[in-house]
Amino acid sequence: MATTLEKTINVAVAGNPNSGKTTIFNNLTGARQRVGNYPGVTVEWKKGTHRRGDIKLDLIDLPGTYSLTAFSEEELVARDYLLNSSPDVVVNVVDASNLERNLFLTTELLEIGCPLVLVLNMTDVARDRGLGIDIARLAEKLGVPVVPAIGNKGVGMDEVVEAVMQVAVSQASLPGPAGLCRESGPGLASLAAVEKRGGPARVHYGSEVEKVIREIEHILPESDSRRWQAVKLVAGDDKVIDQMVAPGAREAVTGLAARFADSSIDEPDILLARLRYEFISGICQGVLRAPASDLITTSDRIDRIAMHPVWGVPIFLTLMYMVFTLTFSLGNPLMDLIDIGFGKLSGLVSGLWTLGSTSPLRSLIVDGIIGGVGGVIVFLPNIVLLFMAIAILEGTGYMARAAFVMDRFMSKVGLHGKSFIPLLIGFGCTVPAIMATRTLESRRDRLITMMVLPLMSCGARLPIYALLIPAFFPARLQGPALWLIYVTGILLALGGAHFLRATLFRGETTPFLMELPPYRMPTAGSLLVQMWTRAWLYLKKAGTVILGAAIILWFLTYYPKPSADYVLPAGFDNTTAAEATKFSEITDPNVEQAAELSYSIAGRVGRLIEPAIAPLGFDWRIGTALVGAIAAKEVFVAQMGIVFAVGEADETSDQLRAQLRHRYSPLIGFCIMLFALISTPCIATFAITRQEAGSIKWAFAQTFGLTALAWVVTFLVYQGGLLLGLGGA
Repeated sequence: MATTLEKTINVAVAGNPNSGKTTIFNNLTGARQRVGNYPGVTVEWKKGTHRRGDIKLDLIDLPGTYSLTAFSEEELVARDYLLNSSPDVVVNVVDASNLERNLFLTTELLEIGCPLVLVLNMTDVARDRGLGIDIARLAEKLGVPVVPAIGNKGVGMDEVVEAVMQVAVSQASLPGPAGLCRESGPGLASLAAVEKRGGPARVHYGSEVEKVIREIEHILPESDSRRWQAVKLVAGDDKVIDQMVAPGAREAVTGLAARFADSSIDEPDILLARLRYEFISGICQGVLRAPASDLITTSDRIDRIAMHPVWGVPIFLTLMYMVFTLTFSLGNPLMDLIDIGFGKLSGLVSGLWTLGSTSPLRSLIVDGIIGGVGGVIVFLPNIVLLFMAIAILEGTGYMARAAFVMDRFMSKVGLHGKSFIPLLIGFGCTVPAIMATRTLESRRDRLITMMVLPLMSCGARLPIYALLIPAFFPARLQGPALWLIYVTGILLALGGAHFLRATLFRGETTPFLMELPPYRMPTAGSLLVQMWTRAWLYLKKAGTVILGAAIILWFLTYYPKPSADYVLPAGFDNTTAAEATKFSEITDPNVEQAAELSYSIAGRVGRLIEPAIAPLGFDWRIGTALVGAIAAKEVFVAQMGIVFAVGEADETSDQLRAQLRHRYSPLIGFCIMLFALISTPCIATFAITRQEAGSIKWAFAQTFGLTALAWVVTFLVYQGGLLLGLGGA
């Protein structure tokens, strides 16, 4: 019996930002996609599959780019993939309502010899604007099939697949599939028009430029993209020059390009861009029918309000507040359910041992594994709701407007306009906020935002504030104390961003270029795919890392165990339990638990770092709690309860506050909050920073840099407070 072999077509999906490229990719692949980073860099791309009979399409959703002149890492990735990976077909998605601007990339794709299918997306928007496009004539002029589509409604997807298969067959990348219809839909009518031309169109730059291009082509090795390389070398593209292997060829090419530049009135890159647009203008003649007068569209009417110089910022802040509320207010009940579920699981597992058992295996499973995984999964509702909100704002086209609205202020402190959104989300949780930096195009802007994000006071710090503020401040000062902590974090974040931009991330500011897409309604399917993808990534990558770290921290707080004749350190016993000096003589279980913690590796670290934190007004008890808070900031409160031997802090918070008031001053209480605000982020933040930055060095730089900043700021506040007579311990 004959076996049907599956044939695979490798397809790259390319296009301008906001052209609807990813929507079409999602429509074609559905849930059959995965997200990863391009090899060697941190730029994210999506991979997915689409099956039609015995044909499988392997699709790559490349980062959006306006041209193949790479200004950013994302554009460089898109260009390198197209040049080096040789996809069987490139699906070039263009915005039909902005045809001339989008065809700039199309002409470059034709120049590098890509087998091309042009998808004319958002044809409904073009029609609403009074634009008419002759599909067959456009296909004939470009020499490639053109398929009209409405991505957010799923219109034209079958025709896109058919066109891809036809182009793959014509390129002899696979045998003709049985039953393939040459003209199975209106979108494929352009195939006949393509055959009239006999080949793809090519930009002609005029006799003088073409002469230089030919001279450079003769120096370059044979390849499909040799003409494109020659054009880029004439334009002085540094990255293309750097990729030339032979030094002799590099010198010859740069010499030819330099002589042309000296003889040209315009800069070569500007001249070539102008000539390319002249070619595009010629293509559009007889193809694009514009209305006699400019129409005022629905998008224009909305923008008069949404981008108003006065009302634009309040509208943006209101929408961000709604996102914030949706993400964390609606997410809290779901978080509580997950938390209750893990609590019941812990109780169920604990029940397998006798009451009061101190089995290491029990502690490992309950406190380490279940506690570690639960601490990660509890944030899943926030992740899902956050990315749903961001996907809605992006899908409707508003996110581009928000970036413009906020860019003027954010640029003054070294941040990009889009950085405001992750910073705002950081008040809820730093982990999803760092994930939200993916909306930033520039790696430099992304890293600066990541580095300062932990300074935005997240919800995990609230238990610390809720414990310490009532302990040290009267009711009339509690609100101002909390406000001061939050404002301090904001000011430090803005100042830190300005410092990083002026030092570590010096260089030209990334151009803030963004076309405003028309407002449109995102599809439910696209939103669900994005939410599922982000949720799975969060569980798969961050969860596994945090689980391992939680087990390590469990070990540090559990071992070693003190021997029976271990003598408690002088001044350790600060409770009414009182008289015991040897571990075997302790009768109070809380004192026993505190003694075990003191003897553990984490407790010893607390005593070890005591000389370093003493200038901040902290003793070993605070140091031990700070070590435990590396797992999660909330752990600080539970650790303080253990250190002061008062049991569970949430059950005996008044007793713990009394202990704190007895031992420490309000100045020290404020300094604890200040240090918790600024210092090393939790292990979840460390893990997600490593993931998003693409290197563990940035996670360590963030951890040590913030801890050093916390020490300096807390030292200045504490010592300054002493000088002002505000009191120490």
